[in-house]
Amino acid sequence: MRRGGEFWGRRGGPRQLKQVGGGMKGFAGRLSVAVIALVICSLSLFSMIGVTHPSYQVEYVDVNKLWRTADSGGWRPSSAPRSYWPPPPNESNGYLRVRCNGGLNQQRSAICNAVVAARIMNATLVLPELDANSFWHDESGFPGIYDVEHFIKVLRYDIHIVEKLPEISSNGKAKKMKSYLIHPPRDAPLSWYMTTALGKMRKHGAIYLTPFSHRLAEEIDGPELQRLRCRVNYHALRFKPHIMKTSSEIVNKLRANGHFMSIHLRFEMDMLAFAGCVDIFTPKEQKILKEYREKNFAEKVLIYRDRMLIGKCPLTPEQVGLILQSMGFDNSTRIYLAAGELFGGDHFMKPFRTMFPRLENHSTVGPEKLEENARGLAGAAVDYMVCLLSDIFMPTYDGPSNFANNLMGHRLYYGFRTIIQPNRKALAPIFLDIEEGRTAGFKERIRQVMFRTKFGGPHKRVPPESFYTNSWPECFCQTSPKNPADKCPPDNILEVLDSQLRSDETDVSERAETSNRMYAPRSTEEA
Repeated sequence: MRRGGEFWGRRGGPRQLKQVGGGMKGFAGRLSVAVIALVICSLSLFSMIGVTHPSYQVEYVDVNKLWRTADSGGWRPSSAPRSYWPPPPNESNGYLRVRCNGGLNQQRSAICNAVVAARIMNATLVLPELDANSFWHDESGFPGIYDVEHFIKVLRYDIHIVEKLPEISSNGKAKKMKSYLIHPPRDAPLSWYMTTALGKMRKHGAIYLTPFSHRLAEEIDGPELQRLRCRVNYHALRFKPHIMKTSSEIVNKLRANGHFMSIHLRFEMDMLAFAGCVDIFTPKEQKILKEYREKNFAEKVLIYRDRMLIGKCPLTPEQVGLILQSMGFDNSTRIYLAAGELFGGDHFMKPFRTMFPRLENHSTVGPEKLEENARGLAGAAVDYMVCLLSDIFMPTYDGPSNFANNLMGHRLYYGFRTIIQPNRKALAPIFLDIEEGRTAGFKERIRQVMFRTKFGGPHKRVPPESFYTNSWPECFCQTSPKNPADKCPPDNILEVLDSQLRSDETDVSERAETSNRMYAPRSTEEA
């Protein structure tokens, strides 16, 4: 960086005075500048007298406290309605099908969006389809990952759900109902669903939205709709019993000897190729990453140092180890690694393992049968649950709707469980210095960066932070709030909703009986 004075000089500052000013005029100009400079220096000197300047000493945090949950500030999670929330009408406007593409967590976000879309359109949601793409090689679908019965039961106050489209009768034959295909725009507003999508639904009876990743804007006007997203994400979407059982077994093994930390180590081929952070690898490895990028992502010139400085490179395993060491974690810390196949082999893992030898993953503590589908949705689901239940969670790369982002939101909702979120952009200059051999004082510099965080406590959502990463304050409440809008709903809210639902069903039943009596054929005696 150029100094301000040097830059100013090249733009026609003091240096031009010598060229345009001659004799007394030039002398006067130079004298004026000197006087101004003297005055500024004098004022600065006097302003320093008797003033205590802030210390730049590193703040130390007791890492033992991080094993506990973060300070809630009097908030607790709550996604129940806080205003009148009528049950879904018995007659809907049609059927909504969606295909949720991407990984496990992109799919979770898409399912939440689909429920909101069905609610505002008064549509019957067909059980969402999960994309079985070439990466996952997984055909298990929604019923193979999630508890369908639980999903339908939890959302019974919100929308109607069916497992498949009904059959219709045509010319005396039963055939499957067809749905009208629509490619929805990315981050579509609620108005698009209420006009374009609803219009097609009323015309055709059923619509099929595909792909359905990021197809509803995250910031929408309506806290009750945002709370509906939380009900789906944190209550209705429960994994199948065998996934929950496996996850519980792993957590119990890890916790048998005390606390444990989970780390989502995103040092994988697809992410490294996408980020363009290839310079740290061998020529052979760089070739593999570049070929993968050319095949799967748009062409773009990416420079390693530039990508590092804007925080776009995933942390290496060694960098993760240096962060934890600098913060004060010792080599007895037990760590669960949630990750796919790490790129670069043991060359990159060895320094990390030397610093923290007690590393585990689902292959070392999980059952053998899990390995058959470790790369599939079931394996990702187990990693998700273990990371959710861990005492501390640390993501090494967070992007929209990926594993780490959604998981941080779930941990926030699950009682403000501790999160260590590295600021990759702030850490980049330190790690670049280390790469270039300038290691003096790096631990103190890392501590300065790492201890400027809330560690999972409630905080205001600021774009580009995702709603799925931080649903505060919409999905949280206070028992003694300063703002009435933050007041927790009554404890019997489910009973109220159930009463509304039963009342509505009774009204419909009575209307049907009245209709049957009115239009029933008269008996012979009456005729």
